[in-house]
Amino acid sequence: MLPLVHEIEAQKVERQPSASSDSILSDMHKADNIAENGGAQADADQELLQRQYELAQLDRTSKANWEMIKKLTVCGVAFLNDAYDMFAINIVAMILGFVYYNDAAGSAQNTVPKKWDTLIKIAVQVGCLLGQLIMGRLGDKVGRTTVYSAGLMIAIITTIASAFSSSMVRGFNVFIVLFIWRLLLGFGIGSDYPLTATIVSEYASVHNRGKLMAAVFSFQGFGNVLAPIVSIIVLACFAQSIDHDVQSLDYVWRIIIGVGCIPGVSTLYWRLTMTDSERFQHVNDHALSPSDESTTVDAESEKLLAQQASTGSASPAPEEPGARETALAIPEEVHPRRVKTFVQYFSEWRHLKVLLGTSIAWFSLDVAFYGINLNSSIVIGAIGFAGDIRADRPSRYIIRNCLGNIIINILGSVPGYWISVFTIERLGRVRIQLLGFAALTVLYLILGFAYHQILDKSSGAFIFIFSLAQLFQNFGPNVTTFVIPGEVFPTRFRSTAHGISAAMGKLGAVAAQGGFLQLKDIGGKDEWINRLLQIFALFMFLGFLVTFWIPESKGKTLEEICDEREEYY
Repeated sequence: MLPLVHEIEAQKVERQPSASSDSILSDMHKADNIAENGGAQADADQELLQRQYELAQLDRTSKANWEMIKKLTVCGVAFLNDAYDMFAINIVAMILGFVYYNDAAGSAQNTVPKKWDTLIKIAVQVGCLLGQLIMGRLGDKVGRTTVYSAGLMIAIITTIASAFSSSMVRGFNVFIVLFIWRLLLGFGIGSDYPLTATIVSEYASVHNRGKLMAAVFSFQGFGNVLAPIVSIIVLACFAQSIDHDVQSLDYVWRIIIGVGCIPGVSTLYWRLTMTDSERFQHVNDHALSPSDESTTVDAESEKLLAQQASTGSASPAPEEPGARETALAIPEEVHPRRVKTFVQYFSEWRHLKVLLGTSIAWFSLDVAFYGINLNSSIVIGAIGFAGDIRADRPSRYIIRNCLGNIIINILGSVPGYWISVFTIERLGRVRIQLLGFAALTVLYLILGFAYHQILDKSSGAFIFIFSLAQLFQNFGPNVTTFVIPGEVFPTRFRSTAHGISAAMGKLGAVAAQGGFLQLKDIGGKDEWINRLLQIFALFMFLGFLVTFWIPESKGKTLEEICDEREEYY
C-alpha cells in the first residue's frame, strides 16, 4: 500500500492540466484490491484516498456562480466595514477634542488628552485580539458561517451603541463608555479575519484562491478612504452651524460612527443565509471515521482473543486453513489511523514553525503598520493640509485633515493592495512577503537615520518615501500575512490557526499604539519619531527572517499544502 500512496502523491504534485479524476479512480480501484489483504491500515489508506479524490473534485468543479459572487461580496463588504470602523476613530478623536476641550487653555485647547486618545483608539485592537482567538476557534468547532453571522450582529449592535455614548452623571465619562462599546465592537470585527479567510480559501479554486483572498482583503483600502469621505460630507452639511457653535460637532461624530453599521446591515441577510463550504462539511463528516474504524477493529480483536481464551487447553474447533494465523496476527498488524489533536499536530516542529512564522510576521508588520500612522499628521503638514487647530475654523481644520488622509491613502495604500491582487498568483505569496519586508526595512532605515534632514530639505522627498513605504506595506506583508494563514493549515485547524496569527498582529498594533505612542514626544513634540522608525526597521527585518519558515502555497490545493497524511498517526 505504501508504494501506491507515494505514487498517487507524486501524480498529485505534478498536477498536469490534462489529468482527470479517472486516474485517481484507477488508483482507488487498485487500492481496493490491496485493501482486501492489507487489513485495517489499507482500509484507512483507502479512505484517505477517497477523501482526496472527493476534495480534488471540489477544486475541479469550483467556478464562478451566483453563490461565489454573493460570498465574495459579503466578505469584501466585511473588510470595508471593518476598516471604516477602525480608522474613523482617528477623525472622531479630533472632533471630540473640539467638543469636550474647546475651553481648555494653551496647547490643550481642542485636543483630547493623550490618555483618553490612546484609550479610545486602542479599544478596537484589544477587542479584535480577543475576537480573533475566541471566534476563530469557534469557527472550527461550531461552523464558519454561524460564527461569521454572530460576529456581524455583535458589530452592528455595538456600532449603534458607540454612536450614543455619553458621560454618566456619576461614574464613567464619555471616553470610558466609548472604550467599552468599541472594545465589544472589536470583538465582533475580530471574527472577520479568520472566518473570511477560511471561507474564501475553502470555496475558491486552486488557480484563483490567492487572488480572491487578496481582493476581499483589499476592500480594507476602500474603507480607509471611505471614512474621511463620509466625514467631509457630514461636516459640509453642518458647516455653518459648526462655525457658529462648535458644540454642533457633537452630532457629527455620532453620525460618522453610526454610518459604520450601514454596510453590515446591507449584507446581514446574505451572511445569515450563507452555508459552510463543501470542503469544511466534508472534513466534518469524516472527522470521526478513523476513530470509529479503530473502535471496530479493537472490538473485533477483543472478540477473537476471547474466543481463544475460552478454548483453553481443549482441542481447537475446526477452522478454515490460516484462520488462526490471521487471528493471532491482528493485534500486531492493526495500526489504525487516528486524527491528531491541535496540540499533537503543532507539537511537531515542522508544523509549529509555520504557525510561528505566520504569527511573528503579522506581529512585526502591525507594529510598524499602526505605528507609522503616528507620522500621518506630519505628512499632512508637509503637503499643506494640517492648518492651525486653534486659529482655523473647526469645520475647515477637520475637512483639510480628512483630505490629507485621502491623499495619503490614494498615493500608496490603495494601489499597493491591488498590485498584490494582480500579482499574487504569478509571484507567489512568500516572494511578495519577502519583497515587502525587505523594501520596508530599507525605507524605514532611510527615514529613521535621515528623518530631520529629509524633512528640512525636501518635503516632497519625504512624501515620496512615506508613500513608497505605504505601497510596500500592502504590496507586501499586509496582504500576504492575511492570505497565507488561510491556506497553510489543515481544514480542521484553519480558522483557529488563522485567528492565532491575526491575534499576534493585533498584539503588535496594541504595542504600537499603547507603547510607542508614549515615546514619540521624548525630548519634545515628535522628536523621537526618528528612533521609532529605526525600531520599526528592526521589526521588518524580523518579519523577513521568519518568512523563510512559511511554505509557498501558490498553485497547490489546500490538501497538498498541508499534506493530509500529516493529520493522522
